[in-house]
Amino acid sequence: MAAAEKSLTASLGLMSGTSLDGIDLALMLTDGEGAIHFQRDGFVAYDAATRDVLRGVLDAALHWPTAMLAHPADWPPQLRAAEEAVTAAHLAAVQGFITDADNLALIGFHGQTITHRPDEGFTLQIGDGQALAQALGCDVVGQFRRADMENGGQGAPLAPLFHAALVGDDRPQAVLNLGGVGNITWLGADAARDDDMLAFDTGPANALIDDWVRARTGAAFDQDGALAAAGQLDRAALAGLMAHDYFDKPPPKSLDRLSFPTDAIKALSAEDGAATLTAFTAQAVAQGLDHCPAKPARLIVCGGGRHNKTLCAMLAERCGVDIIDCDALAWRGDSLEAQAFAWLAVRALNGLPLSRPETTGVAQPCTGGVVYKSG
Repeated sequence: MAAAEKSLTASLGLMSGTSLDGIDLALMLTDGEGAIHFQRDGFVAYDAATRDVLRGVLDAALHWPTAMLAHPADWPPQLRAAEEAVTAAHLAAVQGFITDADNLALIGFHGQTITHRPDEGFTLQIGDGQALAQALGCDVVGQFRRADMENGGQGAPLAPLFHAALVGDDRPQAVLNLGGVGNITWLGADAARDDDMLAFDTGPANALIDDWVRARTGAAFDQDGALAAAGQLDRAALAGLMAHDYFDKPPPKSLDRLSFPTDAIKALSAEDGAATLTAFTAQAVAQGLDHCPAKPARLIVCGGGRHNKTLCAMLAERCGVDIIDCDALAWRGDSLEAQAFAWLAVRALNGLPLSRPETTGVAQPCTGGVVYKSG
């Protein structure tokens, strides 16, 4: 069917990742299936106050019980303030991005992840979807992960079905997203089989590196991997990091950005710690490939980590596969997750699956999302 004959929705995806840098926005026309017409994207950084509030909440959430977090009425004031800040930041970002000519019909709002506890069947993304819908006069889909977890899934990763739609029939392939956490989508040769795929979180990506660099140098991240390139890998520390039992678990599986203690590197220099954490990310991906049904010929890399030259070099060396920047395929890698949530929002409205047993471990293909009406 020609694209002009399809019923397409102007959908805006919003993604604020665990790196806490800010909000990615992506506008597309889509049917939530194979028709994906990217329009434009943007990024709005969190201001320093919002970032500080969120970092404080992430640290505090380590000690907050799930039973409390599961009931907003029981939330501490610190968490309520963080949700207000996240909602205000997203509202301002959308208002600065959208024009009347966009004819916006729907918003996919991921919210800001505070904690992800798949072993307890719980995840928390803050942000008031109803307040956004009313302020913007546009329906909003949020809480994408909830239904998956209620049906036995890990709640993550959620981008794999979008990756499959982008790849189409050009398979087999594997897509690696390097955000705060790394996740891989392995796509088998048979595109006609919905189950010829596998997805899971590989381990840390940028979050641990960013936190280390910020604590040791004050910089927000390791620009081009320069700090890591100036350091030496501590093999004993890397072995200690890789000893975590997560890496032996069979997929599907997912994790939180704070799942991995970093005591093994605390005595290292800034450079050596960055080199070791960067190798940790690459080695986690390499070990993740061992869980795939077959090693792919190449990894299509998206997310902010693809800009880290040292990380990409380590990936190529340790994984033994070609590494290709998804921008070479015109995928717009900096906003790919925001694009995914624009697409998933349309699927949610149409009752289509957002996840599958092969991507999250959910019992059966599962739709989801909560629709917040504007009127």
